[in-house]
Amino acid sequence: MVILTLNCGSSSAKYQVYDWDNKEVLANGVVERVGSEGSGITHKAKGKKTEVLSPCPTHKEAIELIIKEITDPEVGVISDMSVIGAVGHRVLHGGEKFTKSVLVTPEVLDTFRSVIDLGPLHMPANIMGIEAAQKVLPDVPHAAIMDTAWHQTMPDETFQYAIPREWYEKYGARRYGFHGTSFLYTAKRAAVLLGKKPEDTNIIICHIGNGSSMCAVKNGVCYDTTMGITPLEGLVMGTRSGDLDPALPFYIMRKTGMSADEMDKALNKKCGCLGITGRFSDRRDIEVEASKGDKLCQLCIEMEALRIKKYVGAFMAELGRVDAIVFTAGVGERGPITRFKSLSGLENYGIKIDAQKNEWSFTGNAETCISADDSATKIFVIPTDEELVMTEDAYALMKGTYDVHTNFTYSFQSPDYVNKAREEGLKGDLVKRPHIADIRAFPPKK
Repeated sequence: MVILTLNCGSSSAKYQVYDWDNKEVLANGVVERVGSEGSGITHKAKGKKTEVLSPCPTHKEAIELIIKEITDPEVGVISDMSVIGAVGHRVLHGGEKFTKSVLVTPEVLDTFRSVIDLGPLHMPANIMGIEAAQKVLPDVPHAAIMDTAWHQTMPDETFQYAIPREWYEKYGARRYGFHGTSFLYTAKRAAVLLGKKPEDTNIIICHIGNGSSMCAVKNGVCYDTTMGITPLEGLVMGTRSGDLDPALPFYIMRKTGMSADEMDKALNKKCGCLGITGRFSDRRDIEVEASKGDKLCQLCIEMEALRIKKYVGAFMAELGRVDAIVFTAGVGERGPITRFKSLSGLENYGIKIDAQKNEWSFTGNAETCISADDSATKIFVIPTDEELVMTEDAYALMKGTYDVHTNFTYSFQSPDYVNKAREEGLKGDLVKRPHIADIRAFPPKK
């Protein structure tokens, strides 16, 4: 049986084709620039990468392009779509309605439409992707795996805002959290590496990429997270501001005459690393220029790392005991500079990073321990596998064996689990970064 997973973003559509019987990734890829000129697909299968330009005015055409590639006689991996047994869809927002993945029904789609305002950039694309896939595969189960479901275990004191009660009760204004599938996978894997049951672990997970967030895991479930009602709150990100004074946008709007929509776009698309450096959102570019002496790029690295460090301290205070700190996602897996600066100076709190182990861990294809031997708290780099979570949820929902993650055991919770996709390098191409010493050397601001 083959499981297809789809992750439709605001202007992209990622996919993976998974052979369930052989536990093997057959193909994966992404359609980019959906709705814009220059759209096309990057398809990886059979050890080869294929790039094809093709107009994709909507996600309907993107899904059609994906199907064309995965069934292509030359680069495809399946003969036709009849071998697909189920489809898993990543959905940004489930509001308070869902605590776990669900099979897609008309009622579920209506619920997704009711929370579009909570995720206006992503939810329309998520819904369109589901509808487009249902038209092509009307007779197979479609499962929705929500970013927010993992965080539904947060208690009132961590998800509530100090706002008029009516705003929460009428409009759902609260903290929801995102990157839930990534946190689920890495929390379960960290428990394996610690040799403990998930319910016996307290972990801080740092999902650091273009979009970044952190999660405080208490007794195996989410206790707190950095993102809020939208993915804008929390850490310094590629183009998102993260935490700031709520009055700042109003101040700038009065000064410049910006509209609410323009401010929303600026905070999501023009801030973060891009705003600080004025040029870059990709940390690789920032690190290269910082190593050459660019002061704004150096400042950006310091600001991003300091924000992570502040939340590490805050989450330590909330959890009391921390068994491990986990780094994951693009920068978390391949960014030794960000990791080092985020945790350096925390030795008095039982967190001691090993500079050499940290520098060696930059491929993004291996689980590694980068803490010093005498560190009271373990520090892990765990490459995330959100697609596998989606695949296993979709399969279990199809078979009727699925349940909330506290009552469900994933294949990757086995100590003998091996991630074949990671071994084969399907997670992404390795890009060499500057040596950590090149960045460590520049003086901190006094």
